[in-house]
Amino acid sequence: MPERRPYVAGNWKMWGTRAQARAHVKALLPLLPGPDAVDVSLCVPFTALATAVSETDRTPVKVLAQNMHQGEHGAYTGEVSAPMLTELNVDGVVLGHSERRQYCGETDAALCEKLAAALAAGLEPILCVGESEQEREAGETERKLRHQVQTALEHLEPDRLGEVVIAYEPIWAIGTGKVATPAQAQEAIAFIRALVGDRDEGAAQRVRLLYGGSVEPENANELLALPDVDGALVGGASLDAESLAAIAAAA
Repeated sequence: MPERRPYVAGNWKMWGTRAQARAHVKALLPLLPGPDAVDVSLCVPFTALATAVSETDRTPVKVLAQNMHQGEHGAYTGEVSAPMLTELNVDGVVLGHSERRQYCGETDAALCEKLAAALAAGLEPILCVGESEQEREAGETERKLRHQVQTALEHLEPDRLGEVVIAYEPIWAIGTGKVATPAQAQEAIAFIRALVGDRDEGAAQRVRLLYGGSVEPENANELLALPDVDGALVGGASLDAESLAAIAAAA
């Protein structure tokens, strides 16, 4: 079974000027575990990408965008393409975060195209999936996850599946202070790994699966010790350098 390196991604969402990004990275770098222990990425707003790339140059820390368009260019006002991101030396991109699904009308069909475009451009994608509180209470969690994962991955060749990072972020735990229990997180993430395994068992053992949803230093050890959880997609806590470093150390 291939060893999966732990991965902690800090999603700043719509926070951080260039000056704040510079200060945050300078504070974070000395606090992080050694590069052989865990992969760390910062998912920053478009306006802070160049600054974050510059400040993390010659360090193991990756810089990711929070969205991209599936097309290379065109009449898509307000959008940014994969070639535009690679020109900035960005390492990857978050796709399908629940807030983009909710507020921007992101669809699974569009994410399928975005995922393929990101991989074709050499960007590491973090695909976000997860159910609402109503879907969980109705026993629809597996149905929702199956649709999201299978639709997003359906056009990828089996040998590319392991290059995708998948973050399970139950919508009811995003920014609410609610956290999935370890049993809930493990059950959902093991199910996602099995879905990848339905396409290719080797890819299922390589793909890194993250948990996202009110991850804090206080709960990171318990969540990141779960057998199928390879890391965390961290929201609010990632805005504090000491908190993000503590979560990375727990991985």
